[in-house]
Amino acid sequence: MHASRESDPGLRTRLVDVGVDLVAREGVQALTLREIARRAGVSHGAPRRYFPTHLELLSAIARRGFDDLGARTALVGDARPRAQLAELGRVYLEFALGNRGMYELMFRHDLLESGHLGLRDTSLPLFGRLVELVGRVRPDADARLVAGGLWAGLHGIAQLWSWGSLQLATGTDDFAPVLRSVLDAHLGPEGE
Repeated sequence: MHASRESDPGLRTRLVDVGVDLVAREGVQALTLREIARRAGVSHGAPRRYFPTHLELLSAIARRGFDDLGARTALVGDARPRAQLAELGRVYLEFALGNRGMYELMFRHDLLESGHLGLRDTSLPLFGRLVELVGRVRPDADARLVAGGLWAGLHGIAQLWSWGSLQLATGTDDFAPVLRSVLDAHLGPEGE
């Protein structure tokens, strides 16, 4: 490998770009420093100049996923809080199902240094928005706990749907009815 390519100021971005592409194509298990370096066209030691640990590189890759999800959820318009929660749920599930490798990486805190590269600065506002909307729909409840349960429900739908289990169990090929059921379970039936 060429030393001049390894000292390229754009190498940090290129390494993250390669990681984003790799996780999309081959999943979390493919995200080794050696493979990312190989695909970026640099020596296997070059990434350490920008990412002293593997966890830091994985965190930078996951940050891209949180940024993408955040941008998508920002497009959810101002409507009634319940309608916003339904739309946020749909956007979340579409992201999870369309970006399975990235989605897995984003929530694998055993693989990330979430406090180091600002991941919490990206992920916590998303959860905060969920808490705020739940609080408006359910002022009688602890909004953080209800939002946590709702998020866990969304995560469960995403995981089971990606495995094909939920379609088999429910007999549906559309996650919308399941999403409505999860919203009803945490927020009460719509219209109440």
